[in-house]
Amino acid sequence: MIVRKLRLRNGWSQEQLAEMTGLSVRTIQRIERGQPASLESQKALAAVFEVDIATFQPPELKHTQPQEQQTKEPVMNTTNTNESTELEKRPVEEVTDEEADAMEYVKGIKDFYGHIVFYIIFTVIFIFTGKISEMLIPWGAWTLGVIIHGLQAYEVINIFNINWEKKMVEKRLKKKL
Repeated sequence: MIVRKLRLRNGWSQEQLAEMTGLSVRTIQRIERGQPASLESQKALAAVFEVDIATFQPPELKHTQPQEQQTKEPVMNTTNTNESTELEKRPVEEVTDEEADAMEYVKGIKDFYGHIVFYIIFTVIFIFTGKISEMLIPWGAWTLGVIIHGLQAYEVINIFNINWEKKMVEKRLKKKL
């Protein structure tokens, strides 16, 4: 989630970030979905975003390090080899719950828009090929699906929200998270 926050803050696409870090777009997508990044990926991301490498470490590792290592990592400025090296302090970035909720909301709307585009393309194809009459029942069901997807994306209906997910996890664990 932090990679997504920093990427959006800088106005970069996943492709641009992949090019700047030397990582694959697939790796960027995987990290943005919450899978752990390798140490090399963390270093590349920290260098591009100019933040402490601890920013990209899982929360359990952040809390086991000494406080001094969490907040800064010395970085050499090698712009001129004749000058003495200068140390910078880089901040440890974090994603607040509010930011995470906002990013998930926007991701849901983005997914909905993708669904609408897909729906429109196939509707046009069905109309131009004359197959719309054969596809009337599936097309009608798909129309209903797009409407429900839109209502969920804009939180008009909120069946499977984060509270539901949390309740189900707690129910399964038989304890509070």
